[in-house]
Amino acid sequence: MNNQDLLNIAREHGSPVYVYDAEVIVAQYQRLVSAFDKAKNLRIHYAVKALSNISILKLFKQLGAGLDTVSLQEVELGLAAGVDPKKIIFTPNGVSLEEIEKVAEKGVQINIDNLSILEQFGSKHPNTPVCVRINPHVMAGGNANISVGHIDSKFGISIHQIPHILRIVENTGMNVNGVHMHTGSDILDIGVFLYATEILFETAAKFKDLEFIDFGSGFKVPYKEGDVSTDIEDLGAQLSERFNKFCKEYGRDITMAFEPGKFLVSESGQFLAQVNVVKQTTSTVFAGIDSGFNHLIRPMLYGSYHGIRNISNPDGKNRFYSIVGYICETDTFANNRQIAEITEGDILSFSNAGAYCYSMASNYNSRYRPAEVLWYNGKSHVIRERETMADILKGQVQVNFEESVTE
Repeated sequence: MNNQDLLNIAREHGSPVYVYDAEVIVAQYQRLVSAFDKAKNLRIHYAVKALSNISILKLFKQLGAGLDTVSLQEVELGLAAGVDPKKIIFTPNGVSLEEIEKVAEKGVQINIDNLSILEQFGSKHPNTPVCVRINPHVMAGGNANISVGHIDSKFGISIHQIPHILRIVENTGMNVNGVHMHTGSDILDIGVFLYATEILFETAAKFKDLEFIDFGSGFKVPYKEGDVSTDIEDLGAQLSERFNKFCKEYGRDITMAFEPGKFLVSESGQFLAQVNVVKQTTSTVFAGIDSGFNHLIRPMLYGSYHGIRNISNPDGKNRFYSIVGYICETDTFANNRQIAEITEGDILSFSNAGAYCYSMASNYNSRYRPAEVLWYNGKSHVIRERETMADILKGQVQVNFEESVTE
């Protein structure tokens, strides 16, 4: 997609709007598969939570990917997209036994991350294969809110509780067919990640009927020019060699699994918004857009960086702007960012909008959620319509206050 393509989409479908480039998604998926091509058996489960539009799920199905899900609803979306339930893994946190049982009934691979549910599920369903999520107590991730493998994390069963897991397995006779970890998002130091995998290999050796080891994901993508990212090729070469060695020691070949989300879709996305007002104050020039953290919350929630380009005036002289939204609270996308000169009515494009943007959007301030557009084979395809007031009102039940209330 070039700037004119994006401007045409904004003109045709309105602003704000999310746009995803299918070619980028395909290229990222193929890059990941290629990086781990030395592993005999590889399975990629796309993390649905990153971008859950059913057309995106169908695209990953076409590529041969499975799905990583965290809710019953995500499982149902995957099944609606035609994904084989055997290629879907369910990795929830803190959900009820009832929800896990409903998912298990659909033939989906279950992944359990706490001792209580593991024992309850194993006692009731000893013949249903279960993966166990381990917390390796390794700190990884670019932000405290997305680092989930450290000792204070609520995720996974502590490696110090492995004896408890083994006792539950023995007492229930349950079938553990996989082990799993996820250290966090935005992994940069592959040495730290590889250290965590050694802990997982050591844990895996304690289970005799494994079909797969799931190494999670969290691979970092670049957010700005010159930004560093996970060296996926180096990681692939080193981890594949180590995995093959483990399989030889284990006595048979099992599957290497990953569950990337952001890595596959982040760079495919552009979020387009129109400038409503350019406001000069005594110290700052604000560019106020027709959106806010109700549509792109990551900068406010995580301090995440999104590149911002003025695609209406790409060759203009750079000036410093603070890009802000229309929410009546702190709603700043960027402070004092150099951007080509902005005038009211220009369209700004936010990069890395493919992951955790629409999926974390809301109707705060009773604003509509924007449309989603997929750029595929050189054409734009609406894959989700812009909401209307009917969508805001749907599900609301109005009380009749016409009759006076009497005591």
